[in-house]
Amino acid sequence: MGYFYFIAGINHFLTPDFYIPLIPPFFSNPSLINLLSGIAEVLLGLGILYFPTRSRAAWGVVFMLIAFIPAHWYFIQINTCIDGGLCVPAWIGWVRLILIQPILIFWAYWVAKHPKIYV
Repeated sequence: MGYFYFIAGINHFLTPDFYIPLIPPFFSNPSLINLLSGIAEVLLGLGILYFPTRSRAAWGVVFMLIAFIPAHWYFIQINTCIDGGLCVPAWIGWVRLILIQPILIFWAYWVAKHPKIYV
């Protein structure tokens, strides 16, 4: 899990043009939101890899994933298509929101509650 979030965070810096259009327009500075999201994912990913901070970092991931829900909802609202970019069938947006996101939240919750078992 830690590696997953670390790599995802780095991706925010390497390909910001992929993430910025996914940020809902009611956020006034999408570039800053993308930067902060990337920093959070990198730091939380590293925190999960280090045992003394694993539980707290996993709780951070839980809250971060909840905070990302508006972006997933926005993606559905724009018909899962970004001008000049990502375009997928609508069902993928729904699967991401109602199936994958809860699984990721539960996984982070489980790691937060069982930091010694997590490998």
